[in-house]
Amino acid sequence: AVAATLIFVQYGGTSAASLWLINQGRKFVEAPRWACVLIAAVLVLFGVNVVATALRARRMTGILAVLIADLIPLIVLFLNAFSAEPNLSKDLFWWWWLIHLWVEATWEVFIGCVLAWSLLHLLGASRAIVESWLYVEVAMVLGTGILGLGHHYFWIGTPSYWLGIGGFFSALEPLPLLGMVIHAIYDAGAHRHQILNRPAFAWLLAEAFGNFLGAGVWGFMMTLPQINLFAHGTQWTASHSHFAFWGAYGCAVISVIYLVLQKIRAGRGDFESQAWKWAFALLNIGLVGMSSALLIAGMSQAFYERAIGGSTFQAFLTAQANRWMREGLQARVLFGLVFALGYFVLLYDFWKIGKGRRAPEIPVRKEASG
Repeated sequence: AVAATLIFVQYGGTSAASLWLINQGRKFVEAPRWACVLIAAVLVLFGVNVVATALRARRMTGILAVLIADLIPLIVLFLNAFSAEPNLSKDLFWWWWLIHLWVEATWEVFIGCVLAWSLLHLLGASRAIVESWLYVEVAMVLGTGILGLGHHYFWIGTPSYWLGIGGFFSALEPLPLLGMVIHAIYDAGAHRHQILNRPAFAWLLAEAFGNFLGAGVWGFMMTLPQINLFAHGTQWTASHSHFAFWGAYGCAVISVIYLVLQKIRAGRGDFESQAWKWAFALLNIGLVGMSSALLIAGMSQAFYERAIGGSTFQAFLTAQANRWMREGLQARVLFGLVFALGYFVLLYDFWKIGKGRRAPEIPVRKEASG
């Protein structure tokens, strides 16, 4: 996107106007300055809304307290999107505070709050148990995620001690995600008879498992420095990012949408359709297929281009022609079509599910409210 903008949109040298109106030139935060201002404003408004809601309710739960505390670094870290450091190593050093600590600290805590809140409303689970799990998960996420930042400091000109720090704490990062899986399974077994929104619950379980596999296992495979030396920047990275983002955030968003749709259309009555099952299967088969195909292509690239070829331009061309690389990328396209089909089925189900089926309200346990 950055290169295309420079080639087709921006002519001449970079200016302050181009940073504000076209592109900031920093990957993942390449949005123009005006868009970053709007994102920051939305984050602040969201934070104000959450705090104002808590003050109006005059009730502070454990989940709400964790969420409010998490919003502070979530907003402050985004200010790094406005940086204009001319030294590349210094820029990357602080840039990762936004990219990594957003994804593997503040947003993971946020998604832990969503998971806890959803379990309360879906299963009527005990607030004390859910909040206890949340505290453990938050402590583990922050304890491993903050220093796990070091795996991004391996090759950008930082001191060598980051190899040990990043490697060790990155190896621990799957643990809080495993805790989320255990948490979800425990509550599913303890409260399975109370599930009135199976689509939301299925996507919640997909979030727990997808987060653990995509962010935890897939991430662990490539963050040890001995492996990252060869895997960094290959299709292996793309495999991890596909799986992790879907598992950590995509599935959780879909689950919450189904919760909201039930609230609007069916009260606390049964909420069921056939389309959501097709969407669930197609989307997850497509996503796992894409991630696996990219993993095969990435391992081939790491082996032939990096380990054997020494990262030369000729090695890059040789790796691109390798059968494993070519067929891996072709399989990624095919599974992408499966995912796209699932997306349209999901949109159809969002439109149809629960319409005309409003059932009598079923009292909600007091623990699950709020």
